[in-house]
Amino acid sequence: MFRLLLLWSLLTSAAPALAQNASPGERLAVVKHVLPNGMTFLLLRRPGAPTASFVTHFRAGGVDEWTGISGTAHLFEHMLFKGSRSIGTKDLAGEQALFPAIDAIADSFTAEFRKGGMADSARLQRFRDRLKQLEDSARAFVVSNELDRILTENGAVGLNASTSNDVTNYYFSLPSNRAQLWFVLESDRLKHPVLREFYSERDVVMEERRLRTETQPFGLLIEEYLMAAFRAHPYGRPVVGHASEIQAVSRGSALEYFKRYYGPNNAVVAIVGDVNVDSMKTWATRYFGDIPAGDPHRPVVTQEPPQRGERRISVEFDANPQILIGYHVPNLRHADAPALQVLSQILTAGRTSRLFQRLVIRERKATTVASFQFPGSLYPRLFTFQGVPIAPHTTEAIERAIYDELERIQREPPTAEELQRVRNQSEAGSIQRLQSNFGLAFQLSNSEALWYDWRQTFRDQAALARVTAADVQRVARTYFSSTNRTVATLVRPAQTPEESH
Repeated sequence: MFRLLLLWSLLTSAAPALAQNASPGERLAVVKHVLPNGMTFLLLRRPGAPTASFVTHFRAGGVDEWTGISGTAHLFEHMLFKGSRSIGTKDLAGEQALFPAIDAIADSFTAEFRKGGMADSARLQRFRDRLKQLEDSARAFVVSNELDRILTENGAVGLNASTSNDVTNYYFSLPSNRAQLWFVLESDRLKHPVLREFYSERDVVMEERRLRTETQPFGLLIEEYLMAAFRAHPYGRPVVGHASEIQAVSRGSALEYFKRYYGPNNAVVAIVGDVNVDSMKTWATRYFGDIPAGDPHRPVVTQEPPQRGERRISVEFDANPQILIGYHVPNLRHADAPALQVLSQILTAGRTSRLFQRLVIRERKATTVASFQFPGSLYPRLFTFQGVPIAPHTTEAIERAIYDELERIQREPPTAEELQRVRNQSEAGSIQRLQSNFGLAFQLSNSEALWYDWRQTFRDQAALARVTAADVQRVARTYFSSTNRTVATLVRPAQTPEESH
């Protein structure tokens, strides 16, 4: 008994010291409220301006799509702003009575479209025209942008959403005395979504793809680069979707995706601001508690095989050249992740970083040089360098400089001054994130959605301060080999003799 009491005494006396070692973010008075159906609410009262930020993350991203529906996660981001059975319609029954005919024509279009080069263009046009006629008929019952109007009239700001490979998020801020409105509207569109104007919105997404990828040099380069680097894992698939799949996805497939991934157990909501936490808990139960839990999120099982040789691609586009150089590295939870982040900051973060000093300031060979790790966090990803040369310098000059600096850090560890600069940058960033209700809500929700722990990203930030020079040198030697490298270069199309005159 005495030994048990002694152990208890040691543990309780150590607790305050452990709490003191926690970062400021980890010590936030966040209340985690989990409903029986698994929906998670992170609640933080911050007295001050009478506003509150609401950020919802769903464990539903581009990697969760199956073959044939790429881009659906992004499409659904659009669809949830179209309203519900009660919002966005003048006559729900009249509107939905047209859906079967609309879907039937869309299916006929898809069947013909999938014939590829054998498709009958005249039939395709007839199907398009008929689809537009039917959707126009259904649109007569639609109240456009009613959700946005209700929120704006009640003081909402920042209404938006975004989709990544790993998650989809929805967010806006409200005056504190309108906080209950969030619960009313969000529960309604989660319980009763109506995919109205589905096929016309599908066309909007297709146009977004054209603007951001097909006619945008960096967007096109990124897409080709990822497809070259990832041969198996869905990180190589564009979040916006492949053009042929966007144009063929059906309302039924989108609803299947929704039912599979938009269950309350895959949702995390962070509410930060001048709110009453007890009221938030009460409303969470009242408005969301009766939604049945869905299937648990299923991680991607496909693993990218080791790369066994350098891959190089050239992407032709009539624009200034630029280059992407990437190396496969582990996911954000790996023990090497903090050292890789420190390496990135030493090389390219800010005007005092090595590559910025060399390429932009001293040699004036580049307008910009950057490094980042993407396209996600849950699974192994790419440590990527981006460089844009200044004429008459070329992408080859940028490439040589990047390899030189990587070899240099493999031979010589970073200096104490460089490590301290990274620590200062990290600490300043952490403090800035704590100052914004929205930024804090986004971080809390994202961390809980990805890692099932809202404190994890704060721990990640604190881990940067413990990275040593030897750690940085070790990861530089481990991952930055030529056989693990993918290089994508944007080049101008070669001119024909006629064009050159």
